[in-house]
Amino acid sequence: MHPRDQSIFALSSGRPPSAIAMVRLSGPQAGTVLTALAGRIPAPRMATRVLLRDASGLPIDDAVVLWFPGPASATGEDVAEFHVHGGRAVLAALFGALSAFGDVRAAEPGEFTRRAFENGKLDLTEAEALDDLIHADTDRQRRQALRQLKGMLGERARHWRAQIIDASALIEAGIDFSDEGDVSADLVGPALAKIDTLLAEIEEVLAAEGRSERLREGLVVAIAGAPNVGKSTLMNQLARREVAIVSPHAGTTRDVIEVQLDLDGYPVTLIDTAGIRETDDPVEQEGVRRARARAGEADLVLWLVDGDLAGTAVGGAAPVWTVHTKIDLGPCQPDAGGFDFLISASRGDGLKELTSALVGFAGDYFGSEEGGLIGRERHRKLLWETAELLRRSMGAVDKGDEFIAEDLRAAADRLGRLLGRVDIEDILDKIFHDFCVGK
Repeated sequence: MHPRDQSIFALSSGRPPSAIAMVRLSGPQAGTVLTALAGRIPAPRMATRVLLRDASGLPIDDAVVLWFPGPASATGEDVAEFHVHGGRAVLAALFGALSAFGDVRAAEPGEFTRRAFENGKLDLTEAEALDDLIHADTDRQRRQALRQLKGMLGERARHWRAQIIDASALIEAGIDFSDEGDVSADLVGPALAKIDTLLAEIEEVLAAEGRSERLREGLVVAIAGAPNVGKSTLMNQLARREVAIVSPHAGTTRDVIEVQLDLDGYPVTLIDTAGIRETDDPVEQEGVRRARARAGEADLVLWLVDGDLAGTAVGGAAPVWTVHTKIDLGPCQPDAGGFDFLISASRGDGLKELTSALVGFAGDYFGSEEGGLIGRERHRKLLWETAELLRRSMGAVDKGDEFIAEDLRAAADRLGRLLGRVDIEDILDKIFHDFCVGK
């Protein structure tokens, strides 16, 4: 039997033990299984209290069940939900009872969402948005994922693809009736006008300065500097917890330490690196090498010094903020304009200003994500390829209508790939493999 003809089940709520656990069952056997375990199928979409029993008639749990007949369900198939007490023993008994039925098996990661996609309940951009919503750590990530889940990009892509198909139909008609005098010219003109308008819309989206796709991954800020200048202390202050060891001895931090922060809704990965200096210790040398590499890959570097302004010694194109630390230990007379911030990480001086500056930098870096259509690099790549093909089709007027038609077919294919409505099995396998079990 094909896997899509089997029914699948999974825990779709939090890890046990919990007060209540929700187990979802989807597929052609859902009604049969629900009748066997609950004794009957309740009214659609109506929570009903039942005593679940296994095949031997032994009670499993006093539960609430719901019935969602397809296609009016989340997956487009018949779906049953079992709301049971969230103990491990209860779930083990329910899973055992479900597995006892033929052609009923545990779901793979993302399989529920993939079936919803395959049954036309959502397009690929919405499926990706659902995964982003599940993994959102900050409020801004949540809002962006929710906008995509509502079809913000998918609706535009469907409209663009329909426009391309309309223009392509005009070109194809011109090719088919090329022996009818001026028919071809009469059709090519309106088609090129559609393409020109559509290209302008897509280019406007691509030209937007917002980096909304980076909002998924977050901003990377590296704290770097010589040994014992207060890097770990600053890390702990910004994280508001002890994540790095603080010691007066130089070289305490020998590896890269990372912590995820929610900075006013912006996702930020803060990195504490080993002190950068010349050393004969091979272990510390490796720590310094990693520190230089990680700082060079960061989006922003906080270069800490506790004395005179010194060279940053960090490669990469990221902006570098010089931060004078330990100002509580004595008077500081920095060169005019030499330091960006003056702080005492241990006492808290200047941290409010530094944090506010980081929030402002994140806002500028991510741009106005409220209007951003592009959520992933995959989206940007396919839209860029679509624009290139549309641009090429407009430049192929002198070559012949067949060249225009071929470029338009390829452009429609790219938008189809964006929506997941053409054969992209390898892409689907990768996307849904990254989902959690139960979605």
